[in-house]
Amino acid sequence: MGSFSVGHWLIVLVIVMLVFGTGKLRNMGGDFGRAVKGFKDGVKGDGAPVSAEQKADSH
Repeated sequence: MGSFSVGHWLIVLVIVMLVFGTGKLRNMGGDFGRAVKGFKDGVKGDGAPVSAEQKADSH
């Protein structure tokens, strides 16, 4: 059993492309990329860097 070989992954990729089509996969990839970018921006906060003085004042 074990892990899949490269041939297995190619077959899975072909089946996925046949089911969803390349346009749908491209749209899903773009949506996923925008979601990851939005998440990263949200984790960063407002984008203003915090100075050492502000960090010291908060403690």
